[in-house]
Amino acid sequence: MSGRSSGCSDRNGMKTHSWLKIALICLLLGGSVYSLLHQYSVILSENKPTSRSFILVITTRLENTSPQGRIWNLSDEERTIGLFMNNTWQTVYLLNSSCPIDEIRADKDGNLIAILSTPISKIPHGKNFTFQVAYKIILRPRRSPPIIEEQAGDLSDISEELKMRYCGSNGPWQVDDENLRRLAFRIAGNETNVLSILKRFINWIKCHIYYKSQDHPKYPSETLRDGAGDCDDQANLLITFCRIIGIPAYLQVGCIYLPRREIEVDYWKGHWMIRLTRIGWHGWAVVYVPPWGWMPVDLTFAPGIFSDPLNAIRNAALIRQATIQYANITRSDYIGSSRNYRRFIISNEFRIYEHDILLEENIMSPRLPRIYVPILSVNSEHL
Repeated sequence: MSGRSSGCSDRNGMKTHSWLKIALICLLLGGSVYSLLHQYSVILSENKPTSRSFILVITTRLENTSPQGRIWNLSDEERTIGLFMNNTWQTVYLLNSSCPIDEIRADKDGNLIAILSTPISKIPHGKNFTFQVAYKIILRPRRSPPIIEEQAGDLSDISEELKMRYCGSNGPWQVDDENLRRLAFRIAGNETNVLSILKRFINWIKCHIYYKSQDHPKYPSETLRDGAGDCDDQANLLITFCRIIGIPAYLQVGCIYLPRREIEVDYWKGHWMIRLTRIGWHGWAVVYVPPWGWMPVDLTFAPGIFSDPLNAIRNAALIRQATIQYANITRSDYIGSSRNYRRFIISNEFRIYEHDILLEENIMSPRLPRIYVPILSVNSEHL
């Protein structure tokens, strides 16, 4: 719990929940997304028939550099780690954690998270706290169904229950915004075929929104206003369009194995620094298309979208690349939470240092205990 007495950091009641990580994930492909597409064109075209095994190690250091001598009171958010998800495409094990797990629970969106039992509850001025967590991930072959536009269902084929759950204005999706509503209906026109409407939305976004990253995510109205946005910004604009029309959609985030990547970047005026080794974090839309069901729609990492907008599905990183699903965002306003947390970190002169490393086991394995602790069943509802 954050202190409110003199000399203590004050969060003013904000709640970042497990979105400390999620709110930052989609920054990490940065402006290099197009060069990454070119660099990994061969990898993206592969369709490996066998399972692949990876080790993910995340090391985080929280450092109190407050010139006012403030105390950093650690909240549950700073002690929270995600547990990814288990489904037909991937199995995740918790290999090791430098702190014992105090509690496992589901967050607001149904993702399982773990609260660590840290040896300290606060970080005094001039001190820091470091913790590490390691996962083993097994990925199985993935194939998208042979989607054909003429075989897709209509809006009337979508159940009212799905529309109630995934077409609302909750979270960051501004379904009630009049400008977004007018535009969504204008783009969709009189079309009722779900895949045809989705194709129009993808094409419009690719023609009118260019890729640009910044140090905090945008709301859909801001992406539309600026004519620019990164992976989750563009995905959230698409999700908003879909929800307005009555097509269920939500955001999913995860990480991509990039075997030749090694970069260091900083955000939040140098208060959050990260080193990425063989990994890139990413976000994409998940859209319900009858009769096939839930499908990933990747607007920024899938090649060939300009030649055929449906390649955003066929060539999505989740389908064509070694991509690990981290969490679903179905109702949480992680954008507002990230902005609150950014203000909190910068105003208090706190700093976060992180190193994420993703290694394929048959290439290079870190020296970690070979004791696999299965994460409790983290069932993704859809993917």
